[in-house]
Amino acid sequence: MYRVRLFSIRHSRSFEWIYHRVEQALVALDPVLSRIGYQRVERPVALVEKVVKSVLFDCKMCGQCVLSSTGMSCPMNCPKQLRNGPCGGVRSGAYCEVKPEMKCVWSLAWDGASRMKNGAQIAEVLPPVERNLEGSSSWLRVSREKAAQLREAHEARRTTIAKAFPGARKVEPSTAPLVEEPEAAHLDPTIDRPAGAKGGQG
Repeated sequence: MYRVRLFSIRHSRSFEWIYHRVEQALVALDPVLSRIGYQRVERPVALVEKVVKSVLFDCKMCGQCVLSSTGMSCPMNCPKQLRNGPCGGVRSGAYCEVKPEMKCVWSLAWDGASRMKNGAQIAEVLPPVERNLEGSSSWLRVSREKAAQLREAHEARRTTIAKAFPGARKVEPSTAPLVEEPEAAHLDPTIDRPAGAKGGQG
């Protein structure tokens, strides 16, 4: 498991790309998931997430995944569960104070972040863990929040346009203007015409 975790950190750039694609897919599926009900899909998605992330990152399913901000090194693997950098007891060679056989989680995080496109996110201060979210799917939570933000931004744009053009709805036609009929339409006697209209062969 530890070797796989090291592999994931060495290939953090690739996993960053995969993570974003999974997130985009879940955001795009928001209308479908909303209809089904997020509560209904929570359990199966959380199970899949747990299996995948446990194998690749030794994930602890805290429900507030920050792998994309910590170089694909899960801070919950720190014996002290430090979320914002290493403690003062890191041993020589960047080994853990509590588990001398293990590299410091945050030393690995800096290594992984240095390989990632958005690795600068490691400098952001992370909030404390909310224990009530443990075991839940962070994939669903994050994608649901982003989908809500996109809807709010879309609605804000519509509101801005409506305020800028208060008379837009009054002057906007309800249907697109009709294009000029082709000549063949006047020659076809089977085409229905409004009462009073002259036919081409009349």
